[in-house]
Amino acid sequence: MNVSTFPVVEGVEKLVNNIHENIVQHGQEGVVDYTPHLEMEFESEVAAYDFYNEYSRRIGFGIRREYGNKSRKDGILTSRRFTCFKEGNRSVDKRDRLIKEGRAETRTGCQARMVISLDRKVGKYKVVDFVAQHNHDLQPPGYVHMIRSHRRLHASQVVVADESGLKQDFQEYVSEHDEFGLKQDFQEYVSKHDDGIDIIGYSGQEIMNYLPTKRMRSLMYGEVGALLMHFKRQSENPSFFYDFQMDVEEKITNIFWADAQMINDYEYFGDVITFDTTYKSNKDYRPLGVFVGLNNHKQMVVFGATLLYDETIPSFQWLFETFLKAMGGEKPKTILTDQDAAMAEAISFVMPETFHGLCTWQIRENALKHVNHLCQKSSQFYSDFEACIDVHEEEGEFLKAWNVLLVEHNFSEDSWLHMIFQLKEKWAWAYVKKQFTAGMRSIQLCESFNVEMKNHLKSDLNLVQFFTHFERVVNGIRNNESEADYESRHELPKLKMRRVRMLVQAGNIYTPKILEEFQEEYEEYQGTCIKNLKEGLYVVTNYDNSKERMVIGNLVDQKVACECRKFETHGILCNHALKVLDVMNIKLIPHHYIMKRWTRDARLGSNRDWKRQHVELDIKANFMMRCSELCPRMVKLINKASKSHETYAFLSKVYEETDKIIDDMLAKKFVGGESLELCHASVSIGNEKNDNNMDTVDVGGEKGIKKLRLFK
Repeated sequence: MNVSTFPVVEGVEKLVNNIHENIVQHGQEGVVDYTPHLEMEFESEVAAYDFYNEYSRRIGFGIRREYGNKSRKDGILTSRRFTCFKEGNRSVDKRDRLIKEGRAETRTGCQARMVISLDRKVGKYKVVDFVAQHNHDLQPPGYVHMIRSHRRLHASQVVVADESGLKQDFQEYVSEHDEFGLKQDFQEYVSKHDDGIDIIGYSGQEIMNYLPTKRMRSLMYGEVGALLMHFKRQSENPSFFYDFQMDVEEKITNIFWADAQMINDYEYFGDVITFDTTYKSNKDYRPLGVFVGLNNHKQMVVFGATLLYDETIPSFQWLFETFLKAMGGEKPKTILTDQDAAMAEAISFVMPETFHGLCTWQIRENALKHVNHLCQKSSQFYSDFEACIDVHEEEGEFLKAWNVLLVEHNFSEDSWLHMIFQLKEKWAWAYVKKQFTAGMRSIQLCESFNVEMKNHLKSDLNLVQFFTHFERVVNGIRNNESEADYESRHELPKLKMRRVRMLVQAGNIYTPKILEEFQEEYEEYQGTCIKNLKEGLYVVTNYDNSKERMVIGNLVDQKVACECRKFETHGILCNHALKVLDVMNIKLIPHHYIMKRWTRDARLGSNRDWKRQHVELDIKANFMMRCSELCPRMVKLINKASKSHETYAFLSKVYEETDKIIDDMLAKKFVGGESLELCHASVSIGNEKNDNNMDTVDVGGEKGIKKLRLFK
């Protein structure tokens, strides 16, 4: 059916122009007003609920159906009250005294509501009462979907998931072919889908560096093409960062990548990082390495990843330099790794100011391996060795204990213990206590991530499956953080003493996990006593005088310094410092002892990428959100317009004109954006002749995927 055969309603061009002008003047805000008001009418109670629920979703809260009245004559619902999901207060449960750890309180007695009543004259429900004010913080857009009244999947979202590219047609293609994914027919696939591969890199720099040796391990046949295709998809977000390193044969040796969220996470929580690879654990696994840390809930957060096919000093040096480049040059305060000489050399060269700590868990494991005969012979030996790692706090105390250990067990000069002693500044608590470690002493976070990836690290699985599972694991980690964020906003703090001002303050500032640790220190302080040696100098001891701590207190500056250095290493005040603050009559935590990385608002601030520019963290998520809002409205409009030829022709004409306007707007956005400034690369198939404006390097030496061409 040809649209042009129908008469077009006069003035459609004027309507389209008005729409365009309205968008230009008022931006892309929604046209529909979802704010309730008195006398607003609804066809049914369900329609009223849906409207108020949509309003609550946009504002940032959830709703519940409260009471409803029905007519005794005909049973028709005559009125309904919709309330905020935090309305009311939880009644006292008689079993509470038997419960050690009760559920967190979520209700705040919020009075926000909308009440509808049936007007029998017109047969519709009208709003008779509306209160918009809330007595609690509203949820940000990123957490609204976790509220009970908004946990549902629309049919339109399922359609959008297929149409938006999330289905990954490339993965479908791979699954239909050989086990390695891409072979001779890669050329046909590329020409059919993309007319070549345009890989977005970073401005002003080429996508390669050279390793002055030959790589230790190789990418499998066809994997270079799969790798480039994956990065091409990721590069839809201009803040996605990746880089390759070449060996002397100009073949890809090492790969590093970090998406926008990883870079943004590093800005907030990158003060302490851990790094480990699977290279040494199993030669049959892909050499995956991950940079991870702790977020404000003390959960794992991923900062970047690498496939490291060569573990030499130049490779590690390239890796750490590339990592810092991706993170805008910001170096961490502390990095924890395993005991690798090449890695240590590279860290000292690239990050000389950063404290390099060794994983104490691996040191313990190595002790069982190298001096196992002594561990079996004497249980006291292992206890003394562990005391040197964790217990002895002063350097003199540590050195004395270590010498006793050597003398009693008669070690030779070339023993493993002498070797590990040379690295004592990296693992012994007497030295590590001088550094901020966020409470971490091992690389168990990396190990935990590798466990999640274990089944997909085997080299006989194709690279697309590896990246798919990698993203699934990372998204799972991020979802855990989102759930923790939502719960910390939704639930009231669990305070053990509700009338203590400092605990109330801590509950409002810290995340639940950090609040729990702070309350443990506060409880410990209740059992301490104090001796005032002289003004400003205190000795704090526990009830049995088993351990004394020297604490310096300054009332004017509201500062305390304890020799245990809990705040300097973990970021929260110790019980000794809390005792001195109480003696100085300071009842709130001084602001300089509130570390932002542990607070609920740790992520407040601008989102910046590796170019230090603002960035959309998840382009596809925003795309999905906009589509899920537009699709239901468009479906309703189409259903209405299809009822007559005139309305059908009118909407068709509006669609054609609007489509042109949107194309123009998107084209202007592309030209005005940064995309044109970025460096592009493409895969050259076969033995093409080089263009004059390109450099060509071999990236795999395989048939069908031979050249990586870099635009100058």
